[in-house]
Parts: sequence; C-alpha cells; structure tokens
Amino acid sequence: MGNWFKSGSPWIWMTSGAVSLSLIAVLGLLLLIASRGLSYFWPNSIYEWELVDYNGKKTTLIGEIYDTEFVPTERLESAGHKFKQHPGETVKRYLIKTGNRERVGLDFRWVLETDMVSRTTPTEIAMFERSKNGNFYGYPIAVVEEGKKLENENLEKSLREHISRAVDLSHQALSLQKSDIGSINYQLEKLRLKGKKYELNNELTVERQQEFQQQTNKLNEDYKLLEKQFFALKTQAARDAVLVKDMSGDIVKLPMDSILDVSFFNRMGFLDKVGHWFTGVGRFVSDDPREANTEGGVFPAIFGTVFMVMLMAVIVTPFGVIAAVYLHEYAKKSTVTKMIRIAVINLAGVPSIVYGVFGLGFFVYMLGGSLDQLFYPEALPTPTFGSPGVIWSALTLAILTLPVVIVSTEEGLSRIPSSVRQGSLALGATKAETLWRIILPMASPAIMTGLILAVARAAGEVAPLMLVGVVKLAPTLPIDMNFPFIHLERKFMHLGFHIYDVGFQSPNVEAARPLVYATSFLLVSVIVTLNLTAIGVRNHLREKYRSLEH
Repeated sequence: MGNWFKSGSPWIWMTSGAVSLSLIAVLGLLLLIASRGLSYFWPNSIYEWELVDYNGKKTTLIGEIYDTEFVPTERLESAGHKFKQHPGETVKRYLIKTGNRERVGLDFRWVLETDMVSRTTPTEIAMFERSKNGNFYGYPIAVVEEGKKLENENLEKSLREHISRAVDLSHQALSLQKSDIGSINYQLEKLRLKGKKYELNNELTVERQQEFQQQTNKLNEDYKLLEKQFFALKTQAARDAVLVKDMSGDIVKLPMDSILDVSFFNRMGFLDKVGHWFTGVGRFVSDDPREANTEGGVFPAIFGTVFMVMLMAVIVTPFGVIAAVYLHEYAKKSTVTKMIRIAVINLAGVPSIVYGVFGLGFFVYMLGGSLDQLFYPEALPTPTFGSPGVIWSALTLAILTLPVVIVSTEEGLSRIPSSVRQGSLALGATKAETLWRIILPMASPAIMTGLILAVARAAGEVAPLMLVGVVKLAPTLPIDMNFPFIHLERKFMHLGFHIYDVGFQSPNVEAARPLVYATSFLLVSVIVTLNLTAIGVRNHLREKYRSLEH
C-alpha cells in the first residue's frame, strides 16, 4: 500500500475522479437547461376541467398543464382553504396556463386536485397565438368576414385561410413601416441636422434653405403616400374576426389582425407535434420579442450578442497581440516589465461591474461626449456617441478580456525555441521580418486560444453591459440599409440581459420561467458555436504552420 501511495497513482485517480465529476456536473446542467428550454415549444394537450369548490360552486376551466407539485394540507388550511373531506397530509396541485389574459387577469393559476371533478381533452378546443395579451383558449364558433358571419362546413380551413391573409397583410405593413417609412424618417432627421450644422457655422444661405425645403417637401410627400399604404394594409388586415366561446361560456370576438396562428393540439399526432415544435423553435430564433419580452422571439438579442462579441474580438486581438509581442520580444527584463505583467494578471481578477463603471465614465461620458462636441454639435443636447452604445460595450469588454489575450499570446511566444529566431536572423532576415513571417504564424494557435477564452467570457458578461449599452428592447438593429449601414452608437439587446429581464423583471413570472430556460439554452448554444468556429480556425492555423516547427 505504501509503495502504491509513493508511486503517485492515488493522485492520478483523485484528479481523474474530480475531472469526471466536473464533467458530469456540467453535462447535467446543460441537459437540464436543454430539456426545460426545448420542451417549452412542445405542444401540450389542452384540457377542460369541471371544478367544484367546498361550497359546491361549479366552474369550467380550459388550459394547459405547466407544472405539478405536492403541497402540505396544513399549509393550505392555514391559508384559508377548506376541504369537504380531509385529503391526507399532502395535496397535489397543478399549475395551469389558462391564457385569455384580458378576461381572467393572469395567464396562470394553481388548481388543487381535490377540486377537480372531471377532465377531458375536446378536439374542438383551439389555442390562438396572439400579438397582444398572450394566448387565447376556446372553441371557435364562426369566422366573421366584413361583418358577416360565414357559414362554412370546414371551419378550421376557413379560419386558417383568414388568419394567413391577415398575417401576410400585417407583415407587409410592418415591413413598410420598418424599411421605407423608417428610411424616410432617417433621411428627414439627417436633413434637419445638416441644416442645423450649417446654421451653427453661419453657412445657411438662402439657396441652401430652399434646397433643404425642397428635399423635405419631397420626402414628406413620399411619406404621406407610404403612410396611406400602411393604413390601408392595417385596415385590410383588421377586416375579419373570429367568434370563440371561452371557458365561461361567453362568445368573444377576436380581431383577425391580432391572431398570429391557431393550433388544435388535441387533434395532433406525433409527427404534427414534431412539425409544430420545429416551427416554434424557428419562430423563437427569428422573430422579434413581444409582450415585454415574455412572448415572441429573441432575434434582436441573438444579433446583438454575436455582433458585440465579434466587434470586441476585432478590437481586443490586435491590442493584446501587440502588447504581448512588446513584452516578450522587445521589452527588457526589468522591474518595470515585471510590474506591468503583474498588473496585467491582476486586471483579470477585477470584478466586471468595475469595468462597466469605467466604461460608462471614460468611454461614454468622456470620449463619447468629446466626439459629440467635436463632430455632432448640431445634434446636441441629444447625444450621438455620448450615450451607451454597442461600440462602448465592445470596448469595455475588450479591456475586460485583454489580459486573457496578452497572457495566452505571451505563453505561445515563449514556447517558440530561440534557435528559430537565431536561424532566421542568421539567414539575413530583419527582426521585424522574423517576427511577421516566423514568430507570429507559429504563435497564431496560442493567439486563437486566447481569443476563444475572451469570446467565451465576453459573451456571458452582463453586468458591465447594463451600464454601457444593453437595453430591454432595442427598436432597431445596429445594422440596417441606411448610410453608413453600421450604426455603432446604437443601443442593442443581449441574450444574457434578456434572461435577467425575463426571469427577474417580468410582470408574469410563471409565464417567463420556461422562456428563461429556452433563452439560456440559446445563449449556451451561441457561445459554443462561437467557440467551435474559433477552435476550427485555430486548428487550421496549427496545421498550416506546423512545418515551421521542424
């Protein structure tokens, strides 16, 4: 036994066991997030319950089961609930999504199993996904077209056709609003600022005033035409409606332009549910958010996260590599160099919120405010770069991740044998040529490793971004078709902040819980995708420059 301990085998088993436990914990966490997140899009059965309370009052409830749990009977009785018969030590209760928010207040409610008399799954019950007020559950009765009730044998087919028509018209109106009308508004604002700039410089002549007025009039005429088209499309989309009987027995008229889709979950087979699941995942990834981020998709957050991380990588890589090359190849081994290295390493341990405060003070207020004073005085007091934006977020995270790139690059440079440098110099190459053609290509895998670590950390950071650029809802993306096409001064959405906002700031916590898992899984997927891309580039560079090592 003593020899076994002296051989070092126990430490090998202990370290391998610790690594295995860590991997199992990470995989378990990922599986939990994936199962909770992906199951959010799976269509559940829609039930109709008959409920009877202890007073004998009967009610009908329609909805989907979201969760179940057992509650101590004593706790329910202390809260004022009464039972006809004692149910035992615990009572099972269901969390049911009832929808119909404008009629019942909340989307979710807890129901005790002891109050349930019967439960059925009628095939006629439909779930209406709406653009406002969440889902609506009920029995479709008839389609109303231009105020007239249609008498169709195939109600579902007629309903889907009218919804498809309304959705197409609404999409056309939204596209018109975002592209053409948005472009005219952008040009009008640019024209106004241009005129004000001439006025501040005392260069606003009568000819220029007339020219601006002509351009403004032309744009206003185009705007009125587009506005007319927009309202015509909205009117056409709102032409029809559908009559639905809700769980209280009332007939409710739902405008067709408020409905995005209708689903009869209780009629679906397995393949239909799989198709609906893929459709739900696709819409979650590609749509804009709705209802204070608790409904709809997260495309602006995905775009903002990827765009900000790529911008950060473009900024941090040259700075980190240049700093590492100077420290390793040019700087003398002095006390000052040691202090710089210690400072760089210590920077990696600074809390991220401190970087956020620094970014807000230095980049936003000082640098951005100075840019506004120098280049955009006509827009003041409304700031252009003097307010949080995607460029300041990328710069702040670049400083946050700079130590990682410097340390990783320096380690890569130190692994290159000095004989390689001496051989290159002996063949007549200058030091700069040796560095550019030999050293940096050989160190490129280490540089990419540092970049991978930087991307992983930057994509998951939220605290500093809350101060320097990220917002709950950004109406426009940092990239559009208006010159200069890339708008680095704009605020943006981020998946990490979206999780925080939906999970902790949402007015409806029960509705937001599955969405938090889905967004968390999406954030992990985005980080893994970014890392796999960087790893692929690193492996390619490693193979490309492997011949230089021999």
